[in-house]
Amino acid sequence: MVSTLVPIYTALLDHFGPQHWWPGDTPLEVLVGAVLTQNTNWSNVSRAIANLQEENLLSFAVLDSLPEAVLAEKIRPSGYFNLKARRLKNLLALISREEPPGDLDRFFSRDTPELREKLLTVKGIGPETADSILLYAAGKPVFVVDAYTYRMLRRHGLIGEETSYAEMQELFMDNLPADVQLFNEYHALIVRLGKEYCKKSRPRCQHCPLRQFEPLLVD
Repeated sequence: MVSTLVPIYTALLDHFGPQHWWPGDTPLEVLVGAVLTQNTNWSNVSRAIANLQEENLLSFAVLDSLPEAVLAEKIRPSGYFNLKARRLKNLLALISREEPPGDLDRFFSRDTPELREKLLTVKGIGPETADSILLYAAGKPVFVVDAYTYRMLRRHGLIGEETSYAEMQELFMDNLPADVQLFNEYHALIVRLGKEYCKKSRPRCQHCPLRQFEPLLVD
């Protein structure tokens, strides 16, 4: 598998160049963005985060103390804002129960399996959101899998239709060096590929930078 995953990465990097992803100035901003990006596109998340920034709300203490209804209104552009406000407050509450309360550096200093398990105890935080926080906010070497990843792997015959999130993640983590920057860049490139070429409907296969990697299975 490594003989395929590495050339795919090289082809994507050659075509798109470095992506400098995830857009976020602080670990807290990345953490917030990981929750807000559920079921929406990043432009909507950017507007929601801009609302928080403009009102100086992007600090752990402020967000933790902010009433849920007020937070929901501030993040309205992200969609499902009431649900996301509840999930974000639950996540902040988890971190505020740690010692010292609200210390993200201390919270993120845990071993990766323990930290991932803690994140997954929060209602509404699934594997993709938890792993986004681990990789992009905590700097842990965890590969993030999403719908774009499944689509790329499936269309090139690298996985079966029923392959699970964990199985897809293992493909990358078992066959690539455990490197934060590599996992960061690879995931970002797959997202770019999915948005521009490997689309859910009407994929642009003839012009895709991965067109040489067959088989190509398009629904």
